[in-house]
Amino acid sequence: AAVAGQLQKIKGEVLKYKNDPAVLLWGIGNELNLDYTNPKVWDAVNDIAQMIHETDPNHPTSTVLAGASKKEIDYVKTRCPAVDILSINTYAGLATLPQQVRDAGWTGPYLVAEWGPTGHWEGPQTPWKASVEETSSQKAAVYKSRYEASVAQDKTQCLGSYVFLWGQKQERTPTWYGLFTETGEETEVLDVLQYEWSGHYPKNRAPHIAALTLTDKTATDGITLLPGQPTSAQATVTDPEGDPLTYQWELLPESTDLRQGGDRESRPTAVPGNVAANETGVALFGAPRQPGAYRLFVYAHDGHGNVATGNVPFLVQ
Repeated sequence: AAVAGQLQKIKGEVLKYKNDPAVLLWGIGNELNLDYTNPKVWDAVNDIAQMIHETDPNHPTSTVLAGASKKEIDYVKTRCPAVDILSINTYAGLATLPQQVRDAGWTGPYLVAEWGPTGHWEGPQTPWKASVEETSSQKAAVYKSRYEASVAQDKTQCLGSYVFLWGQKQERTPTWYGLFTETGEETEVLDVLQYEWSGHYPKNRAPHIAALTLTDKTATDGITLLPGQPTSAQATVTDPEGDPLTYQWELLPESTDLRQGGDRESRPTAVPGNVAANETGVALFGAPRQPGAYRLFVYAHDGHGNVATGNVPFLVQ
């Protein structure tokens, strides 16, 4: 009954929006393969896809998988013949996605429904299990190389891609997935995307962060500090146009509101102002007195709406 009710509810949505010029296609379920145990979910997807074809013959149907596992793609192929396009969300694996899709036996069209930086579940972690985030410039480099190796190359099966995320969100950190900061500033990733989509970089480009260290160590070094220990951090940032940079530092406790599948998380409250910064990218501060896991964030602003970001996790014990 619940499945039948779901189909009727979706039919109402299709009838409501099918003539809207913004509709390109219908996505039936997002990352259903993350949580299900009953393979009949794919029968329900197919029933919905068939209903959509009858209700709206003008738009194709899709379902979105997390990753390109052969097992799930086999289910879609055998149980969902009414699904026209396979959609895949992938992060670090984007570069090899065209081959993954072919190895899994999918011969039809596919699109990349989410892609972005290295995911928080994919990269290095500190000994206390804090995920290490790429700087905005490291992200720009991997967005560029992975996109050029995959979406830009695969002219026969890949229909295109949706980058994640056009905006800002708290997921592990306030800067991990957003292409913009909380104040709407643009990172170097947006410069790369404009180049990939148009062939041209913007006239004023974002600052480039080459290095970020805390006590001369980097984010992957598992930095530990004593409570109250006087500490220095250094951000090495350049601006393509030579714009003068202003630095903003923020100290956050490690996030404890950790959700799955991109569900909404709350932002940790900043440790109040004990960071003294200067215009050369150096910050001096005392480690928090309260033991625990923290991150030091830097934002380097160019005065033209662009920013470089980075953070270093550390443990006070």
